[in-house]
Amino acid sequence: MKALLLGLLLLAAGSAAGEDVLRVGSKRFTESYILGEIIAQSVPGGAEHRPGLGNTGILYAALKAGSIDVYPEYTGTIAREILGIEGAFTLADLQRRLARDGLGVGVPLGFANTYALALPEAEAERLGLRTLSDLARHPELKLGLSQEFIARADGWPALKTAYGLSQMPAGLDHGLAYEAIAAGKIDVMDVYTTDAKIERYGLRVLEDDRGVFPRYDAVLLYRLDLPRRLPQAWQALQGLEGRIDAREMIHLNAAAELEHQSFANVAKTFLAGGSAGAAPARSLLGALFGPDFWRLTREHLLLVFVSLAAGIAVAVPLGVVAARNAAAAQPILATVGVIQTIPALALLAFLIPLLGSIGRAPALLALFLYSLLPIVRNTHAGMAGVGQGMRQAAMALGLAPRDRLLLIELPLAAPAILAGIKTSAVIGVGTATIAAFIGAGGYGERIAQGLALNDNITLLAGAIPAAVLALIIQGAFELLERYALPALRAGIDEG
Repeated sequence: MKALLLGLLLLAAGSAAGEDVLRVGSKRFTESYILGEIIAQSVPGGAEHRPGLGNTGILYAALKAGSIDVYPEYTGTIAREILGIEGAFTLADLQRRLARDGLGVGVPLGFANTYALALPEAEAERLGLRTLSDLARHPELKLGLSQEFIARADGWPALKTAYGLSQMPAGLDHGLAYEAIAAGKIDVMDVYTTDAKIERYGLRVLEDDRGVFPRYDAVLLYRLDLPRRLPQAWQALQGLEGRIDAREMIHLNAAAELEHQSFANVAKTFLAGGSAGAAPARSLLGALFGPDFWRLTREHLLLVFVSLAAGIAVAVPLGVVAARNAAAAQPILATVGVIQTIPALALLAFLIPLLGSIGRAPALLALFLYSLLPIVRNTHAGMAGVGQGMRQAAMALGLAPRDRLLLIELPLAAPAILAGIKTSAVIGVGTATIAAFIGAGGYGERIAQGLALNDNITLLAGAIPAAVLALIIQGAFELLERYALPALRAGIDEG
């Protein structure tokens, strides 16, 4: 059983492996998506871009594990968040410290993108807010900050200590915060100084008058073996040095967020030396069946059905053991129940360093673990529902325990078991969208990009296929219950 499970997971995870190509990662916000595409497209012959992998911790873990080769990062983030360096630092300081982990930093792209807090210009003028020190005098203001900014050592904790801020910020996805501040749901948000929407939404960026934030110069964070292993790709990446100034980066962000260009098209136009104009009008139908539709469908189906197959192989025997052994029932049911309560992103973040990789392997393992509870519980309930008289009749016929299980008990418990498998499959379709946050693909890619851009069309283009797939799977199981199970029960009765 363990061999079957391991084989399924490794086979699916290994299907992503191919020839040695540059693997590029990016975080889950507009600028990082664009820079990731620029890096990937600048390499002759192309590279593999794993977009929207989540926060700094996930990207850094993936880089150290060798799941990616390079990703765009910022010097202040490397110094404060990754290396814990306080005070002034140089690029050479970062390089020396990173070398201990087999990593390097270089290729300054030409611009800095600093963290800041901002609020609507009219509100800032009314309250007389120009600096972060001024903000400390208004504890009544509602702050909506990105989850990473709240958790980062160089983010909210640093500001709160340096300026004596007493507000209690709410966690809010960066892509949604602009709409929230425009609607008056929050008063202050965190921004990146190259955000295209700062001017669009009429926000005033508060001055960091105590110099809490370090410089966040855009650079490439890479594995030290990259120049030796892929010399042509590395030479191409060095050609990006100094090519993007702050004004250009704001323009690129605007092309994606305001003009609705795809990240890939924004990067392609930049590398060609052109200017990205407004994208043609989009329809939801066109976005649904875009060029990536079949790739995302294959990836989503693989995630759902490989993890479900492994779940069935493990959960049904566990349910049988729980039904036949009263002492084992409570530990088994409690364990699978506890697993189900672990938040998906937390489980994925834990599995990445455990497995030493991102992508399909941790995603499949997480989905497998989440598939267990409905199947184990329903198998246990179905087996418990087999009448004692039926068991005694089977024993009177001289059937061995194994034959009683396979020929009598499991067929009679099949409706309950199948219902558990159906529930697990439908839940798996929805949960699999989270796997895109660690580079496993599927419809979640569109959902993550839609959230980053606050683009409802892109978001729905990912959510609708996932919902339709769940309905199709549920319908298929209902047909199976309607036609296959009665025939199975009839066979038992005739026997």
